[in-house]
Amino acid sequence: MGPVTRGVDAALRGWVEELAMLFEQEGLPRMAGRIFGWLLVCEPPEQTMEGLATALQGSKASMSTMTRLLHQSGLVERVRPPGARRDHFRVREQWERLWEARVQQLRAAAALLERGLALVGRRGPAARHRLAELHEQYVFFERELPRLLERWERERAERTPAVTSLSRRRNPARSYKS
Repeated sequence: MGPVTRGVDAALRGWVEELAMLFEQEGLPRMAGRIFGWLLVCEPPEQTMEGLATALQGSKASMSTMTRLLHQSGLVERVRPPGARRDHFRVREQWERLWEARVQQLRAAAALLERGLALVGRRGPAARHRLAELHEQYVFFERELPRLLERWERERAERTPAVTSLSRRRNPARSYKS
């Protein structure tokens, strides 16, 4: 490996670590962020647990726990290529599912906050105000995020018709307003 390749690898590994720290700020373990970041940029795109452990200098136990977490969250999928003896992991390239999950989370939070508003009716105005303000924010984002996602889909379709049609073939019933 020449010096240029080493520099690119070091820069890329630095980027993976930055992404891992971003994941950590979102409440996920840093190693989960490292795995996700690595799977975004590695070649080949499918990696065994052993390959991940080697690339990320982590233990197999940590790889097992974190790939399970990423799989359960829908960010990573487990595949077994024909003839392979071990499972491989790759990024699930159905980003729409992640945004749909966010919309569902917003909807659930808005409903929970609405129930809370009914419960604080006899409390002081400051408590009602705080809860009402947060509820209004969640209702706003619940309403606006699907519109934003639909706009994204239109813009993406205008830029890359082939990619968009492939995505729709994978998930033809996608709707953010469910």
